Amino acid sequence: MPLELYAHPFSSYCQKVLVALYENEIAFEWRLLTPDDAATDAEFTVLWPIRRFPLLRDGERTVIESSIIIEYLDRHYPGTAPLIPADADSALEARTMDRFFDNYVQTPQQKIVADSLRPAANRDPYGVKEARAMLDTTYAWLDRKLAGRHWATGGDFSLADCAAAPALFYADWTHPIPPGCANVLAYRQRLLARPSFARAVDEARPYRSYFPLGAPDRD
Repeated sequence: MPLELYAHPFSSYCQKVLVALYENEIAFEWRLLTPDDAATDAEFTVLWPIRRFPLLRDGERTVIESSIIIEYLDRHYPGTAPLIPADADSALEARTMDRFFDNYVQTPQQKIVADSLRPAANRDPYGVKEARAMLDTTYAWLDRKLAGRHWATGGDFSLADCAAAPALFYADWTHPIPPGCANVLAYRQRLLARPSFARAVDEARPYRSYFPLGAPDRD
């Protein structure tokens, strides 16, 4: 029975897992979550009532949360490109940077996007201001961290880069990376050129109209 991925190609956390799948050419079956497919949506709700995707199903086993899915794939479906370094300290750095991109790039940028979807009377301008300030701080810290590094950990492409790719992709649309953060901008371009992420980006192109802030005419 093939792996099944309950996901949507425009979702940043789904793209994070897609990068891992594509890096190691792991076969899987799409369980595309769309408003017009009630049956798949109902299956997904039974498997995970919290209804946060992606969700990976491997036979009778379900795996939730993008970082854990990638760890699961690395352990049970290893390929030629390990995403969790074998060295314990390097693995810790990969996990640390993974959490950095999820918590300090994804979370504030999604706060801004989600706020734009609210009715005007229910918006949170103070919270959005805080989120933008967080991204400014994040970009500056990351620019220093990336000095002399090609990939996020300073070693091979890893879990951290799977997290970084969609996080920085959408964050730059939401709150542009400033020109002074040359290391971050160059890293984002390297991620966009990585075949696994380039494939995920291309698969999501038909859905760009979904981006509530207006997808820029680039990338």
